[in-house]
Amino acid sequence: MANENTPLQWSVGDVTITRIVEHVAVSPIAGLLPDAPADAIGKNMSWVRPFVEDEQNILMSIHALLVESRGRKIIVDTCLGNDRVYPGMDDFSNLSGPFLNDIKAAGFPRESVDIVLCTHLHFDHVGWNTIFADGKWVPTFPNARYLLGRTEWEHWSQNDEGGFTAGFGETVRPVVDAGLVDFVDSDHVVNEEIRLEPTPGHTPGHVSVRISSRGEEAVITGDLVHHPIQLAEPKWKMIADSDSEQASATRRAFVERFGNQPVLVIGTHFAGPTAGHIVVDDDSCRFEAS
Repeated sequence: MANENTPLQWSVGDVTITRIVEHVAVSPIAGLLPDAPADAIGKNMSWVRPFVEDEQNILMSIHALLVESRGRKIIVDTCLGNDRVYPGMDDFSNLSGPFLNDIKAAGFPRESVDIVLCTHLHFDHVGWNTIFADGKWVPTFPNARYLLGRTEWEHWSQNDEGGFTAGFGETVRPVVDAGLVDFVDSDHVVNEEIRLEPTPGHTPGHVSVRISSRGEEAVITGDLVHHPIQLAEPKWKMIADSDSEQASATRRAFVERFGNQPVLVIGTHFAGPTAGHIVVDDDSCRFEAS
């Protein structure tokens, strides 16, 4: 398994993507994927090993992806954030990690970031949108435009009940109030190399990020899939899915579209090597790490 503290980097044509890990969690597979049978990992161990702790526990990485494209610095998803309290989630609360120093070392000092792109608005994807300064939560990236899905905002701004959107008033509303947000459609084009693709189900307006440059292709999944084993078993729901049936259909369509294609799949919560390709053989599917 890759050292989670070491930034991973991929090149897709002229685009560079760098993974910066904030937190890695070990979770019983049944805790996140309740439909998975007890022997799910063991039956798939030949290919799933880089993404699991053992036959009962999966690895989940919370990381940001730093994208450099056409002279622009883009952060895809901003993890958990320091100094936050998420009720009922002690492992994710009161963090004091080096995230801002890590992205600075990777060439992304916070003042230099041009775009913050959130695939959806769950708490572990928006945490570093803001920092606590002078007694209030303020935008972390003061010179960036924050791209938030219009459907996501319209839903969660009216249905913020905590849970998986815990801290919404600290992480999302302050950047809206600061006038730094562009509400975008689910197929928004960022530039000639970066665009959004609608992948609903996990949340109503969930998007993935498609990267195309000089004939090479990649896709950042967001939370349409949380663990590679769901690519083999797209019907297995995840506990945080807003619409399990739609999420399953989105995963099936994703596998059909990108299976056996030269498209680098970068998992937003995939630990270890994080990226790879979907391989479909007859009625089976696996994820081959790159």
